[in-house]
Amino acid sequence: MASAAAAHTWTPTRSAAGPYSPWLIVVIISLPTFMEVLDTSIANVSLAHIAGGLSISNDEATWVLTSYLVANAIVIPISGWLSDVIGRKRYFMISIALFTISSLMCGMAPNLTTLVLARVFQGIGGGGLAPVEQSILADTFPPEKRGVAFAAFAIVVIVGPVLGPTLGGYITEHSSWHWIFLINVPVGIIALGLTEIFVDEPEAIKEERRQLYQRGIRIDYIGVLLVALGLGFLEITCDRGQREDWFASGMIVTTAIISATSLIALVFWELNHDEPVVDLSLLKNRNFALTILVMATTGMILFGTTQLIPQMLQQVLGYSALDAGLALTAGGVATLVAVPIAGRLSDKIDVRFMLFPALLVQAAALWNMSRLTADISFGDAAMARLYQSIALPFLFIPINAVAYVGLPQRKTAQASSLLNVFRNLGGTVGISFSQVLLANGLQVHQSVLVEQLNPLNPNYTDWIQNAAPMFGGSGQPGAIPDPTTLAVLYQQVQRQAAMLSFLDVFHALMIVVLIVSPVALLMRPPKKGQGGGGMGH
Repeated sequence: MASAAAAHTWTPTRSAAGPYSPWLIVVIISLPTFMEVLDTSIANVSLAHIAGGLSISNDEATWVLTSYLVANAIVIPISGWLSDVIGRKRYFMISIALFTISSLMCGMAPNLTTLVLARVFQGIGGGGLAPVEQSILADTFPPEKRGVAFAAFAIVVIVGPVLGPTLGGYITEHSSWHWIFLINVPVGIIALGLTEIFVDEPEAIKEERRQLYQRGIRIDYIGVLLVALGLGFLEITCDRGQREDWFASGMIVTTAIISATSLIALVFWELNHDEPVVDLSLLKNRNFALTILVMATTGMILFGTTQLIPQMLQQVLGYSALDAGLALTAGGVATLVAVPIAGRLSDKIDVRFMLFPALLVQAAALWNMSRLTADISFGDAAMARLYQSIALPFLFIPINAVAYVGLPQRKTAQASSLLNVFRNLGGTVGISFSQVLLANGLQVHQSVLVEQLNPLNPNYTDWIQNAAPMFGGSGQPGAIPDPTTLAVLYQQVQRQAAMLSFLDVFHALMIVVLIVSPVALLMRPPKKGQGGGGMGH
């Protein structure tokens, strides 16, 4: 028991700070991660401009998003293993360099093929940044200070996707779509230089790598292949499913079968492999398995609503891409204000009693969104997002603080990879789930509303009589409505049906959060001075 507890006790021997302040390291490693997270959403509002610039269709332009997400999804789960084999600092710098060079290629791409290929390499480079940063933070800060450290990581992961559409819309409208990629280049060069100078590769990690080489590195080729097939095709299935009419499409059926078969095989293979590329045995730890579930839910809510709110404002209220993005900015400000508070509290109080109320607040915020109307103002939309965003740091920071309880310190890289995998998978499923509900809800609500448009409905006849004179019709009782009046009425029906569909999605997400929220109370809080951090078994 004593040896087991010692294995789980945090020690500073794996710190990346070296002779420098740990907070300097936080700033340096957060720079490239912020740009990578930003790139998951920055191109969303620029697709029409990219399509026009490259003379392609809007549907073809969506591969700019899909290619990046697929590459990202494949690399993230194996980034912990790559970090162990290549060396944490070296792998982090390789990822920065690849992300920066491929960003330059994206910005200079003359055609779709080049752009998609560059985005694949950008996703490969970016996929290793967030897990390695998380691993460095877990090793550099003791458990009692880890909450504040992860507050900085929360700013990167939460605010990045929020600012992406706003920044992308601004750059596209005032310059060119090329610059949504080119802005990464100077940041990447600076981050690469600062990492080389200030980030340390501790002797303990070097020794672990030497021992790994002495034993002989056995590459889990089958594991890598199953990860690539399982997560890559899952990303394609979720990202393209709605556009391809889901299982009515042969392509989606094929990608779904390959993904499901590969992921099932991956679980059996990795649990029975001596040196797995993805250490699924970590899920046997109760705390880690529960935090994975809450993290996936957080990703679902964060990415799902980040796409839904601008989409609602553009489709229903007629906002521009930039104005829709600006409506999210209040939420970003609220997050920035709440992050240091959440970081301080997570180091002082039982994280379970932060997570559970935060999930309830998140559910209340989604309930509030489900009560919006098609007549809301910009301020109403911004405040609805603000209510939701306040709770996000109180979810994200405690999750990261409690995730490592009971795990050996040498497993932080693998644990960080899995946390990021499930955050991204939650986001992917959340977006896909939302779009399915949205499309189905639109058809149902439109059908119900159209049934009410008949002369037996007094509201219908009153509206026709009042509106017809405005569009050149007679408006007299019994008169046949003119086509223009009917067209305007149908447009209003579509608008109301769309709004009702968005409200249904927010309500469904609220139910998901309420179902998951009791899980927070089942977690074990970290004990002071233990971690890797946390409690031994």
